[in-house]
Amino acid sequence: MSAPQLVVHRDKELMAQAAAARLITKIVDAQAARGSASVVLTGGRNGNGLLAALAGAPARDAVDWSRIDLWWGDERFLPEGDPERNVTQARAALLDSVGVAPERVHAMAASDGPYGSDVEAAAAAYAAELAAAAGPEDHGDVPAFDVLMLGVGPDAHVASLFPELPAVRESVRTVVGVHGAPKPPPTRLSLTLPAIRAAREVWLLAAGEDKAGAAALALSGTGEVQAPAAGARGRSRTLWLLDTAAASQLPPQLYPPATA
Repeated sequence: MSAPQLVVHRDKELMAQAAAARLITKIVDAQAARGSASVVLTGGRNGNGLLAALAGAPARDAVDWSRIDLWWGDERFLPEGDPERNVTQARAALLDSVGVAPERVHAMAASDGPYGSDVEAAAAAYAAELAAAAGPEDHGDVPAFDVLMLGVGPDAHVASLFPELPAVRESVRTVVGVHGAPKPPPTRLSLTLPAIRAAREVWLLAAGEDKAGAAALALSGTGEVQAPAAGARGRSRTLWLLDTAAASQLPPQLYPPATA
């Protein structure tokens, strides 16, 4: 796995705009190299802020939106169309305004979908969809995503992998049902760390003072069970995108503070 790299921006707005520009470039490059791109989206305020910045970016039309597969790192197990679902928020922020092919939007199942309230069946179905999309060159049951984005929670959780809960310890399955999540709703679907680590690049987004402790914890050698963000690494690149507030507690050797 790749070692973390840090990019720190002045504030969350600039971070979102810069991350959107970076993502556009990555998608365009992947489409030029392989004909299509594969991206894993994240929810939360930073993930949705990035999507909104992407929707407003003049260069967004450089992307061929018909040749991109969109996946999710996790999802709240709620009814279809619920405003708290990540896919609902992503449609409002970006997807409804660009020409993404519907069959290439790989949403996780809703609680009123084909699996009803059986979150384990919904997890198994998403794992099967990932496996079906993986090619021989991927060497596993998950596509080698071009970019997989994750928001970092104040407790250093990523996706719906929370500290000390069973999901963060999963080493075999690629998607799991999460029960008893410490933030609502308690039932969720999530990629596991093995699935996350299949990505070529993993980008972790953190902005705001409430994320400073989590960033410092994850980047200071804490284990992934205590700080799941510490275990989120890409095969070729692991990129932390922060604002100055989120970077304020980082050890000086990682992010030397500016001197007057």
